[in-house]
Amino acid sequence: MKEHPVNDAFWHAKWQRNEIGFHEPRPNAFLLRHFAQMHFPAGARIFVPLCGKSLDIHWLLAQGFQVGGIELSPIAVERLFAELGLSPRITTLGALQRFDAGNLCIFIGNFFDLTRQDLGHVDGVYDRAALIALPAAVRQRYARHLVSITNAAPELLICLDYDQSCRPGPPFSVGEAEVRQHYEERFTLTCLERRDVPGGLKGACPATETVWKLVPRDADPLPHSPGA
Repeated sequence: MKEHPVNDAFWHAKWQRNEIGFHEPRPNAFLLRHFAQMHFPAGARIFVPLCGKSLDIHWLLAQGFQVGGIELSPIAVERLFAELGLSPRITTLGALQRFDAGNLCIFIGNFFDLTRQDLGHVDGVYDRAALIALPAAVRQRYARHLVSITNAAPELLICLDYDQSCRPGPPFSVGEAEVRQHYEERFTLTCLERRDVPGGLKGACPATETVWKLVPRDADPLPHSPGA
């Protein structure tokens, strides 16, 4: 079965048509159960890639964390700030726009245009629906870029595993072997929970969700910016 043509236009169209079934109506249950096991310090800065207008961001902010993110759709980011009751400062950074307010900083644009210098320091990464939103041809590049721009920060990763021949995706199936392929060189991986999806994946086939804790084996220093 061929994959859907998942590209920038695909996601822009989803938000324009408000076809956002991937947007959960409450903070993710795995996040609530397992985030404390990451042992981030109070006030840590957490990066949420491909963040949409996730209620997980509301929860992280309410716990006192700083949140950075990147999202392709301006519609999603504008709604996120509106739903939080925040009026952002807007800055243009090359191909990206940066929305800032309080402890929240979201970049609008293509994930691969975000640099480590743009993002700044982060203490951790929370990936609920980014890796599994990408087709196989893009996932390796995504993982490498994520590790690079976050300086191999510790990560809480949630993946979905199912028979990809049942559905073209997204969300795509990313099993343990692939997670290890992408991350094991730089991280020690621990499976925190694995559970069957009730009713399967949209009733089409059985599916399993897996929560991974990624702890870096080492990290590269952040280069000094000119004049620093």
